[in-house]
Formats: sequence, C-alpha cells, structure tokens
Amino acid sequence: MPQTNAATDIELDTLLSKAKMAIKQNQIELANTTLQTILVEQPQHRDALYFLAVCLRREAKQDDAFDVLNKLLAVQPANGRAFQEFGHNYVALNEHDKAAEHFRLAVSNNPSLVASWAFLAKHFEAKGDQQQSAEAQRHVQYIQSLPPELVSVSSLLHDEKIYQAEQLCRHFLKHNQHHPEAMRLLAEIGVRLQILDDAEFLLEKCLEFYPDFHHARSDYVQVLTKRQKFEKALREAQTLYELDKANPVFELSLATCHQAVGNFDQALSMYHAILERDQSNHSLYAAQGHALKTVGRTDDAISSYQAAYKVSPDYGDAYWSLANLKVYQFSDSELNTMREQQAKSTTSLNDKIHLCFALGKALEDRQSYDESFRFYDKGNQLKRDASKYKSQQIIDDFEQQKRLFDRDFFEQRRDYGEPSAAPIFIVGLPRAGSTLLEQILASHSQVDGTMELANIIGFANRLGGRATRNQQSQYPEILDKLQPEHCLKLGQEFIRDTQIHRQGGVYFIDKMPNNFRHIPLMQLILPNAKIIDARREPMACCFSGFKQLFAEGQEFTYGLDLIGDYYCAYVGLMNHWDSVLPGRILRVQHEDVLVDLEGQVARILDHCGLPFEQACVDFHKTERAVRTPSSEQVRQPIYKSSMQQWQHYETHLQPLTESLGASKTSYR
Repeated sequence: MPQTNAATDIELDTLLSKAKMAIKQNQIELANTTLQTILVEQPQHRDALYFLAVCLRREAKQDDAFDVLNKLLAVQPANGRAFQEFGHNYVALNEHDKAAEHFRLAVSNNPSLVASWAFLAKHFEAKGDQQQSAEAQRHVQYIQSLPPELVSVSSLLHDEKIYQAEQLCRHFLKHNQHHPEAMRLLAEIGVRLQILDDAEFLLEKCLEFYPDFHHARSDYVQVLTKRQKFEKALREAQTLYELDKANPVFELSLATCHQAVGNFDQALSMYHAILERDQSNHSLYAAQGHALKTVGRTDDAISSYQAAYKVSPDYGDAYWSLANLKVYQFSDSELNTMREQQAKSTTSLNDKIHLCFALGKALEDRQSYDESFRFYDKGNQLKRDASKYKSQQIIDDFEQQKRLFDRDFFEQRRDYGEPSAAPIFIVGLPRAGSTLLEQILASHSQVDGTMELANIIGFANRLGGRATRNQQSQYPEILDKLQPEHCLKLGQEFIRDTQIHRQGGVYFIDKMPNNFRHIPLMQLILPNAKIIDARREPMACCFSGFKQLFAEGQEFTYGLDLIGDYYCAYVGLMNHWDSVLPGRILRVQHEDVLVDLEGQVARILDHCGLPFEQACVDFHKTERAVRTPSSEQVRQPIYKSSMQQWQHYETHLQPLTESLGASKTSYR
C-alpha cells in the first residue's frame, strides 16, 4: 500500500478514536463533526457511519439516523450493529414491535449483541411467549458470563473483522490457556478462513478438556461434516443427542448426520418426529425437503418446501429450493409474495439473496427475461459484495502451476502413489454436465456413484500449511518436495476415507469439479485413477453458473466478468495438463453427449476400461441419491432445450462475452 494511503488510514483511525471518546463523554456535537470529517475522506467508512447513527439517535434525529443506517446496510447488508441501532431508534419512537423485528435481525447477524437479546427477552415476556423469552434470557446470561475480550472477539467475527478477531483471541489465549469459549471462537475463526484442520484440532482438544461443553461439540459436528468425515460426525452427533434427547437442535443435528452418511430413512423418520412436536420450524421443513429431493421424492419435497415458507414467508431458502428443483412452476401468488419479501427492509441479506435467485428462475420460466436478469444480477451482486474473490489471484495460481509442473516433473515421478484404479474423477466447471456423466457411469454395474468429495481439496489445504493473511500457502510448490512414501500414504488415505461412500462396486466416482486445479496432486497419489473433464460451451456454461446459487464456494460465478475470466483460465490449465500428461484425461463435451448419447457413453466406458452396458444409456432409470442441483434433470431422458437458453439474455451478457474473448469459440 502506498505510504500516503497508510498515513491516511492512521489519521482516520485516530479521528475515529476521538469520535468514540467524545460519544462516551456525551460530547455529541464534537463526535458528529469528527465523524463527518472521516466520511468526507471515505463516504462508506462502516464504523464512521455506525457511530454517526448513534450520534443522531442521541440527538433524537431518528429520520436522519435511519438514512445513515440504510447507507451502512448498503455497504454491509449483514451488519448486526446497524440493525440493533434501528431497534434502539424504534424504541425511542415507542414502536416496540418494529424494534423487536430489528433486534431479531441484529442477533441473527451478530449473536453477541447483548442489548438486543435483553430487549427481546422482555418483549417476548410481555407478549406471553415464555419459551422465546427464556431463550433470549439464556443468551443474555451466557454473554454476560464471558470475559469482555471474548465478547469483543465474537462481535468482531460477526462484523467480518476476522483478522482483528483472530489477533485478540490469540492474545487472550496466551494469558488464559485452554479457555473453552476462546478455543471454540478460534476454531470458528479457522472455519471462516477455511483452515478446517486447525478448527478440527482446536475443537477436539477443547472437548478433551471440557467434554460437557455442548456448544463446542455441536461446532465439532459441523466441522467434521464440512470435512466430509461423516461417520465421525454421526458419532459425535449421537453423543450430543444422548446427552439431551429433548433438545431439538441436537436431534436435528443427528438427523442431518444420518442424511449425510446416506441413512435417508432414519433421517426422514427423525425429521417427521420433530415436526410432529413442532410445526413452527421453517428450517426443519427445508432440511426434510432436501432429503426428500435427494432420494427422488420430488412431490413430497415440494410440499415440505412450501410448508417452510408458510411458516416463515421471508425464508428465502424455501423459495430457492423450489426453484432449484428446475421443474417447479411458481404461482402468481407465490411470485407476489417473493417480490414483497425481497423488497422488505427487514428481510435478512441471506434471504434476499435466495429470493433474488428464486425470482430470477421464476421469471425466466415465464419468459420475462429482462426482469429475470435484473434479479439474477442483483442476487449475484449481493453475493459478490460479501466475497473477497479476485480473478487475478486465480489466474496467477494457474500460471504458476503451468510453470511448476511440466512433462519432466511427472516423468520423474511415474512410480509414485497408491496403484489402485478404483477412483474415477470427474472434473471441470460447475453446470458443465458433470452430474449427467456421473449418473451415466453410476448406472454401470461395476461403478458406485458417491458425491462431490472434499478429500483432494482437504489434502491440498493440509499440504499448504496454515495460510492466513500473513502466511503464504506452501501449496502447490510443496508437491515438488513430496517423497514417494508420502504420496503412497496420501493415496491409501484417500481410498480408505472414501470407503464410507461406496456400495461394493469395483470403481467409484469423485465428482468434485474444482479438482481440475489439483491434477498434479491426483497424479502423484493415484496415478492409475481415471480422470474425465466435463466441458460445456462457454456461454451456456458460464451463464448457467451465473444463475446458480451455490451452497458454498464457487465465488467466481457471482459476476459475468469473473466467471468468464475463470473459464478462460480453466481452459488454459486443462490444455496444459493435456500437453504434459497426454492421453491421461478424457474430455467429454456436453453438447456431444446431448446429440450422440450412445457414442459418447461407449467412449467414456472405454476410457474407464469398462464393458458397455445399456443401463448407462438408460441412465434416467437408475434409482440412486443425487445431491447436486441437477438431481431432477438426470432423472429424465436427455433433452436439448437448455443448450441455447443463454441467448434469451444475450443483450445483458456483454461483460461475459468480453471476458471470454477468444475462448468463446476456441474451447474444445
């Protein structure tokens, strides 16, 4: 950063400290003037906007305070303190129901806001809702029991100031070793930074010291699930459930873990039992819907998603889950409700995003393409604003891989790794037809379909070491230093850890698209595994990705220019792997599968060393759990209607066309 900018930042920090001190001393006019000085330099300075709103409330200028808070939420839509300030202003106006609405939004975005919980406890008690009042009071008591430093860590974390949260938490732990909440919070920071190894280790140690710390064990289940250690997660969830069978959170966690390991009957039975006792849990209806969708019970899934939004009309995930079935048609009434909920100021950022993508799909189905694009674009912009993704970082990473891994690199290591030929990797970009290829192969009698396995990405993260803002990852350079025994161990670990997903087939599929970024690692540890590159025409592939709201990751899809840049970089990297590992990767063009299914099936099976089976051509008749957005599409025969859907939006796609450049036509 240039010196002038650094000096300006220091000056602004000094001014902010001066304003905060002035507020403490009730010198509101001085604070106001100081904050305005900051905002002249940085009109979107989040802390300055927040404290200016506080000043305006102190001066009883509620309308002005609302204007400033709306500016803050435009910069950071999930700012819990902004919603809390809204609540305080509504209390001042004696509008307690509106205040409660905003205090609930405050704690949903930042659970450490004790003032919001305290108001909600009194509000629910006055309303006669003793259960919710008691729940809010438990939060108050827990927060008040914590050291102030850890309350600050939690608040910083939820205010997206992760680096400051980490520094404060580590400093606290230096003087308070093995403090349970500090260990749990540091693990949560690790999850936010995608350092899941550290998070798992911290929570494991925390539970060794404090086996009755249920919050840590619940977090541990979540981390194990993220790392796809489903059997271990199920055991931990069972432990929680046995400790308190009346706790619906623990029961739901156990049901979700049963679903993750493929025990769908058990999961659905538990979802049903919980809903028999409590029909007010919208997220539970959604979870049940996801399980029903996965096993192909589409009509039942639709009913469950509809029940979710009936309980909570602003619950965006319910509408998006219906849209994500790709076969559901929204009614006029549903469309009107979605528009209303999306426009409400009290609808959370996450729900707004889900509603935008759902509206985009609903209006696309009605051929209202211009309005559909506006909602797709808005949803993507909201996601993009919350992301720190930069195209150049990915481009530089791919170029580095080309420099590091040439033909000689692989030739010198031809005997490395676990010799098993069981894995079949399907790589590429999302929405490129990989689920269709998986369904085709999983229809073969010798092949097990699994899911998008995170093992390879987990290995890459582990090899990279701890990569925070101040530490550079050692991956992929470290691959040059791997010894044969380490590669063999990793390959054996992959075969062992994926066993849970198999059903007895000779071969099994790992359909994690982003594994194309880890071809060298896959080659070193599993040299006999088969690799298939699922490729799709760029305009169709990229726009389909732009329309899709992913559960997590895939940040490159939330901008037409971003996804175009990523597609170009992907094609360039795959061309490199083809040149240094000739014949190793089979490229399957999605459009070729659509026009010559039998020919492409034969080609795929030949690459995998499998005899031809008609069931692979009749893939839509295969009954199996499918966990991706294309689950309903691959249960139908081949159809070609999606090939040129992007053309309906062509007038809006100039940023994509420009970023694709020559790759728009030279992608095969």
